[in-house]
Amino acid sequence: MQDVIKGFLKFHSDAFPERADLFKNLATKQSPNTLFISCSDSRLVPELVTQREPGGLFVIRNAGNIVPSYGPEPGGVSASVEYAVTALQVTDVVICGHSDCGAMSAIATCQCMDHMPAVGSWLRYADSARIVNESLNHLSEHDRIESMVRENVIAQIENIKTHPSVRLAIREGRLALHGWVYDIETGNIDALDGVTNSFVSLTQHTKVHAYPVQLPEAV
Repeated sequence: MQDVIKGFLKFHSDAFPERADLFKNLATKQSPNTLFISCSDSRLVPELVTQREPGGLFVIRNAGNIVPSYGPEPGGVSASVEYAVTALQVTDVVICGHSDCGAMSAIATCQCMDHMPAVGSWLRYADSARIVNESLNHLSEHDRIESMVRENVIAQIENIKTHPSVRLAIREGRLALHGWVYDIETGNIDALDGVTNSFVSLTQHTKVHAYPVQLPEAV
């Protein structure tokens, strides 16, 4: 814990003064353009990966970067999505999975969750991804897990589209959805191409969207 406190002291003495004007402007308002939904894994830091300053992202983090489908008893994720889309008027939503994800590994390898019932219950929101992944042929356990990470991103894109605020914003043409997978070892990101339903390198396809998509122009 002392390392965390030392970090704060360094922030307070060095980083904060350098950004004093930024924090003064942020003291009473925020206007992020992007809602970033990622796993809670300590190795994925959205602001670091995207090089955004405070106020640049509205972030939701949970086990498995999951967005439950909208229901009669919406929870914290649903409330945060609704606030970001309706109140903050974000223009983009990113759902970002990552390599070596513990949650997706547990699902892909059918690990028993009896000792962590809350985790087991939460991961049921990835059931549609699990069913699809189990229908595919995998060359190795590693491939099975990495495929599960991608199928889960696709499934959560579908889940978030059931939220009324998201559906309205898409219908009005003011919101785009993005599905990303971050590789911890290389720092690369693969992005979901909604046209082909496949993942492509974000460094080479910077304008790719998961939904809605821009269809290729006729030649």
